[in-house]
Amino acid sequence: MSARIEQEPPRWVVRTAQATALTVLPSGLWRLAAAFGIDTGFSGGWLADVRFGSWFSLYMITLTLVAEGLALLTLGLVRPWGQVFPNWLPLVGGRRVPTAAAVVPATLGASVLTVIGTLGPLGWNGPENMGHPDSPDGVAYWVMSLCYLPLVAWGPLLFVVTGHYWLRRRRASLGPAAVAAGV
Repeated sequence: MSARIEQEPPRWVVRTAQATALTVLPSGLWRLAAAFGIDTGFSGGWLADVRFGSWFSLYMITLTLVAEGLALLTLGLVRPWGQVFPNWLPLVGGRRVPTAAAVVPATLGASVLTVIGTLGPLGWNGPENMGHPDSPDGVAYWVMSLCYLPLVAWGPLLFVVTGHYWLRRRRASLGPAAVAAGV
């Protein structure tokens, strides 16, 4: 017996989830460029001599893939597979996704990302970061800064999509009478 999909999210929530997934793309592309040995403007330190296949380039590629994968999970909050596990999954396929199983990790993730997204720009030009003499300057500085800037929005956007997912699932569990009564 398969669980049913409850309610389609509004278009604005779907667009917000898509935007959330895209916030990590520019920084990921920047990291991939650096991992493949493209000069990113660093004159010293680990990023100055990154060679493809080195442990640091593999770390940058892995970080990019993990971040992009986590960002893409946001789409589950607006897609059917975020309400009902896909049939191909053993043991849980076709069953309803417990609301807390999506909301709790998404809320924790959004909280951490919002803190990082707030503190990151505050220290961006600090002496240990982009203010370091070996860090990029000029065009390379602006390219890197603009690639990392969208990450500031990741946490808040995830909060919005998660909140709407919770409301939509809550309303569905209460039933139409409760929704009509304004609960």
